[in-house]
Amino acid sequence: MKKKIITIALIVSLVAVAAVGSNAYFTAAEKATNVITSGSVKIDLLEMSVPADGKPVPFEDVSGVMPGASVSKVVTVRNTGDNAAWVRVSVGKAIALREGVTGEPDLSLVRFDLNSENWTEHDGYYYYNTALEPGAETEPLFTAVTFAAEMGNMYQESTATVTVLAQATQLVHNGSSAIEAAGWPAETEG
Repeated sequence: MKKKIITIALIVSLVAVAAVGSNAYFTAAEKATNVITSGSVKIDLLEMSVPADGKPVPFEDVSGVMPGASVSKVVTVRNTGDNAAWVRVSVGKAIALREGVTGEPDLSLVRFDLNSENWTEHDGYYYYNTALEPGAETEPLFTAVTFAAEMGNMYQESTATVTVLAQATQLVHNGSSAIEAAGWPAETEG
């Protein structure tokens, strides 16, 4: 019996030693932190005027325009971001008649020499036909605003306003043309 107790005690001791020994492990750990920054789409809307000397200058308001006259206004978009983009532009126009004049102004009397070779009109926008690479600039959407010769006396001292809004969306994984692209900013963004 004593032999059995000694044998059991020996087995219990060996199990205890084995259990304590199995708690010791070799371990290692390593951590890597990587920063991945998303790209961006950035553009500048450029509005220039080309005076008689031929040197473009930033467009400034013009006064004293007479019927039949054209005002130099060159509208382009430059990609200032790091990624290629699709570009579209909306153009609005309004005429405010001088105080005391009644009637509805005819907006068709204010015209643009639109570039239909490089731009395509669709759903109220003009889409640039080519992807705009970083640093590149579009061909002009138009280069002049013309006031029709048919403008009569009701347009004396009136004010014409031309509003241009340029937008861009990413090129990568986004359609095969600007018209097919998705993700355009809301109308109020720009």
